[in-house]
Amino acid sequence: MSQQNPDLRRSIHVAGRRKRLIGGVAALGFLLGAGYAYLNPPLLSSTALVVFTDASSQSSQANAAGVDPGLATQEVIATSDPVLVGALPHISPPVSLQTLESRISVTSVNSSSVLSFTATGATAEQAEATANAVGNSYIAYVGAASETAVHAVAKVLEPANAATGTKRPEQLAVYAVLGALVGALVGFVISLFAGRSDRRLAERDAMANSIGAPVLLSLPVERPSDPASWARMLDQYDPDPVYAYGLTKLLQQLGVGDNGVPSGSGPDGPSVTVLSLSTDPVAVALGPLLAAFASAQGIATALVVGPQQDTNVTATLRTACAASAQSPAGRGRPLRLLVSEDGHLGEIRAAFVVVVAVVDAQDPRIPDTARTSATVLGVSAGKATGEQLAQAATAASVDGREIYGILVANPDPGDQTSGRIPRLTSPGRVLPTRVNGLPAEIRW
Repeated sequence: MSQQNPDLRRSIHVAGRRKRLIGGVAALGFLLGAGYAYLNPPLLSSTALVVFTDASSQSSQANAAGVDPGLATQEVIATSDPVLVGALPHISPPVSLQTLESRISVTSVNSSSVLSFTATGATAEQAEATANAVGNSYIAYVGAASETAVHAVAKVLEPANAATGTKRPEQLAVYAVLGALVGALVGFVISLFAGRSDRRLAERDAMANSIGAPVLLSLPVERPSDPASWARMLDQYDPDPVYAYGLTKLLQQLGVGDNGVPSGSGPDGPSVTVLSLSTDPVAVALGPLLAAFASAQGIATALVVGPQQDTNVTATLRTACAASAQSPAGRGRPLRLLVSEDGHLGEIRAAFVVVVAVVDAQDPRIPDTARTSATVLGVSAGKATGEQLAQAATAASVDGREIYGILVANPDPGDQTSGRIPRLTSPGRVLPTRVNGLPAEIRW
């Protein structure tokens, strides 16, 4: 990954490569929000109104001044422990004094001699019963008090009979959505930190610079999951015009001929080995896609799957090729599918040969496969580090196979680079000299 300071666009691109991480954290937030709302249902509230008359409010001087010296006192008395303790026996299900204190509030209505007792509860019935119980306890307490400052004549002006509040489904929806949004934000932040420490290459320029070879082609790839899917892809592959043009240009670069017309036929025609890493199974499909496109242009093509460092990666492709080799008459395109157990090609009458090779990403060693006129490295964006690509290219070089270029599967949508660095060499031609059925590679 580039060490540039990420701006907003780059941050979005980095996070976009980790959509599963962000989606997973968002889903976790959704579940946590919904779970919290389920375990903590919304409380409903209900209000009872009580009007009182005390000695201070009966004073002509107080009435003339428009103030009620006893109002503040009565508000305090209404939420005092004696009043709340007197209400506890009338509340069902039973609650503690501390819980009742947290569920009741008393205020005056427009600074008048009317007190508003507002109570909350898990249900409408509980909220209404709590408000009425505390209101009635207050009436009884101040009516029986002998102290002048406490004593008052009070009565219920309006009992609590209509609870209001957020409905449970609404609260579940709100908390779930909020949880998902918070989770997505947390996932975004995590993806940015993970992206800054991720050494896997997503930009084409970075891939090209890691081994000094240009990116020849970038195209979307969907790896088949079973032999039947491989067979359908090889028979029906039809890329969009943009990618079809890129594939045509690649064939020309490999020596197949201008406009897709083969420059020659026979086993000495152009050939290519598509090398990929065992940790990048999607890139394995690049070679078969190239062979399928070439055959769709009327070019007699052979797709060869030989020995691999990791046979599990190509198992389904080998099965599809083996099944087709037993019944080649069913193919509608001039494409031969071959499996070579010893790496030898033998006498293949084809205008174009594509060999699929997979190496271990940690300890790459080139399998004993037939040599071709060019070797390209197939890699998916964001699936390999520069060190892994360099190790694979070194292993190919040690085996006498210089990497001609890179094929990129599923390029990053935010990658504005091309990877088109100058290519210093061109693919050599293979002379018709053979040793044990293998063409000897001689470059000029």
